[in-house]
Amino acid sequence: MSQNIVELSNITKKWGIFTALENISLDVKKGEILTLLGPSGCGKSTLMRIAAGFELPSRGHVRINGTDMTAVPPEKRPVNMVFQRYALFPHLDVFDNVAFGLRLKGLPKAQINDDVNAMLKLVQLEDYSSRWIGEISGGQAQRVALARALVNKPSVLLLDEPLAALDLKIRHLMLDELKRIHTETGTTFIYVTHDQDEAMILSDRVVLMNKGTIEQIGTPDEMYGSPKTLFCAKFFGETNLLDGKVRNASASGALVDVPVGSAQVGKAGLLDGSSVHLSIRPEAINIASANGAGDRANEVKGQVEDVTFIGSRVVYKVRHQAGTLLKCQEPRSASGIRFGVGSDVSLTWDPQSVVVLAS
Repeated sequence: MSQNIVELSNITKKWGIFTALENISLDVKKGEILTLLGPSGCGKSTLMRIAAGFELPSRGHVRINGTDMTAVPPEKRPVNMVFQRYALFPHLDVFDNVAFGLRLKGLPKAQINDDVNAMLKLVQLEDYSSRWIGEISGGQAQRVALARALVNKPSVLLLDEPLAALDLKIRHLMLDELKRIHTETGTTFIYVTHDQDEAMILSDRVVLMNKGTIEQIGTPDEMYGSPKTLFCAKFFGETNLLDGKVRNASASGALVDVPVGSAQVGKAGLLDGSSVHLSIRPEAINIASANGAGDRANEVKGQVEDVTFIGSRVVYKVRHQAGTLLKCQEPRSASGIRFGVGSDVSLTWDPQSVVVLAS
């Protein structure tokens, strides 16, 4: 198992009567990309600022490389931070922006030149060293900010929503760049975002936060495929949520009554009569032409209400006669979109694809 490079223990942060963080404990492994994910106001940026030293916790400890850094100022911590707004110097060119921290350390000119040129090559800006910041694009400016942070060889790089100001296409390109740079440097990244797609694309592990607490920690696959709470199921990707009541519970699963009929689930340990939520991802639902009469377990008949074409995928919204709307998706077939608005269809899914959540 990888060594923990950052340890946050029982971190609480209060401003007057408002509690921004409540008893957060979190370990970050050396060399991983850990993402703090959550809605605005959940405390993720505050937690990062405490790790960086820009905020002091009301209670708890911050350890980096095994040393207590709780009261150490940010400039004396082995970390660097990349901000959403880049914080570059407009009166300096690209080279001098990257060299700024090295010059503050008083390093020899030859070493500064070598280190800066190597870093500009890493971020693929070696041909832009003499450009002014106002002469480069937003994506290039973000690369300069990355180079300036990495040139100091921090133990941990903190990135606070660094791509939020970029358009969608540039964000995706920058995510690929961040993964490449991480692979080439081996630096530990702690990344803050409210965007679930960024978290899934970039992360080794995701920390989902909600109202100042940790909701769930796991790999992107675990967070998406095995949410532990209703909040996680809703936040991490699209899903169909059905309220249900358990019956015929056994060691191999149970039958759950839901508004669209009944659903067989593979989860053991449920109690007859208990209320639960079922989460079924759109891609887990198969769509076909309606046939036969009546619904069976894990089958819903309805009418296509909306069709959305998203390049390689087709998303259908299907209305059950009871009024419930279900969303399913499938890869676009060679013959194009299979069902149009108004089509009578049947939806089915595997019991093992249903995630059961406590009510």
